Amino acid sequence: METLKFFPSVETPDEGYQKTMKNCDELLPTLPQSKGWWIGQLFQYQGFWKLSFSIRGSMLINDHFKPRPTDIIVATSPKCGTTWLRALVFSIINRASFDFSHHPLRKANPRELVPFFEGIIHKDGSTSFVDGIPSPRLLSTHLPYSLFPTCMTDDTSACRFVYICRDPKDVFVSKWHFANKLRPKELPPLSLEETFDLFCKGVSHYGPFWDHVLGYWKASVESPKKVLFLKYEDVKKEPLGCVRKVAEFLGVPFTPEEENKEIVEQIVKLCSFESMSNQDVNKLDKRDQQRPISNSDFFRKGEVGDWVNHLSPQMAEKLDQITEQKLQDTGFNFH
Repeated sequence: METLKFFPSVETPDEGYQKTMKNCDELLPTLPQSKGWWIGQLFQYQGFWKLSFSIRGSMLINDHFKPRPTDIIVATSPKCGTTWLRALVFSIINRASFDFSHHPLRKANPRELVPFFEGIIHKDGSTSFVDGIPSPRLLSTHLPYSLFPTCMTDDTSACRFVYICRDPKDVFVSKWHFANKLRPKELPPLSLEETFDLFCKGVSHYGPFWDHVLGYWKASVESPKKVLFLKYEDVKKEPLGCVRKVAEFLGVPFTPEEENKEIVEQIVKLCSFESMSNQDVNKLDKRDQQRPISNSDFFRKGEVGDWVNHLSPQMAEKLDQITEQKLQDTGFNFH
């Protein structure tokens, strides 16, 4: 199995790719900028704060990606349950192909099984790599829904999105821990207060967080057959029901025979935080220039409500007030 690079390099891009990347290079200096939480500058692009590689990936997707009706996009704002959702969708779609005792998730991190869309679109300097992935293609993304081309989001496209969100207080704490893990050792750690202020202002990777969530929420309301919207807290509370819900949405519901064999329970157990974090492959703590995030970086606690151990009552109240304002009259809440 090939290990996909998180930030793949482009060696000999084709002419179309060269044009898109040139357009991106010309665009970046004109965009508002802010310092990143761990590497590089953040740029404000179409209302969202992103690293340059992500903007380039978004532009390449819009200019060159050819969607298929069977494509499944696993979408999240960072630190909302990406690893779990990747593992779950992969396990559901491929449940007839593997024995659970020798499942690929016991030997590979979910990011190797469900590749990062805005990363691999760079690979090989053309769409040849992503075009070569057999159907159904499972692709993971942090891109906001509004940044995808209409050929993927309008009603004539049959590709589907599975999205998961999480209480913003837990998201912030998780992102703060994650960023400090990845910051170069020569830089001082990010203070909780500094990053809290940035997060509240919407300045975080793929932020503002609330706009990211609402984009997918509104799409799920308008096109429920195209976008499935999940809450991390519901998954932790009712994992069996959530797994069945995802399978139904993807058009592969569990059969009575599978229910009798407790396949749903086996998938829940396999994809649980406890199971995945204890796999040897996910204990690896190796980083390099091409892959600056190690497998172990994706696992911390996976708990609901851990924010109480980090945020002051005043911080929690401020985030709750922002959330209430952002979600007013949308029909959505995190509870």
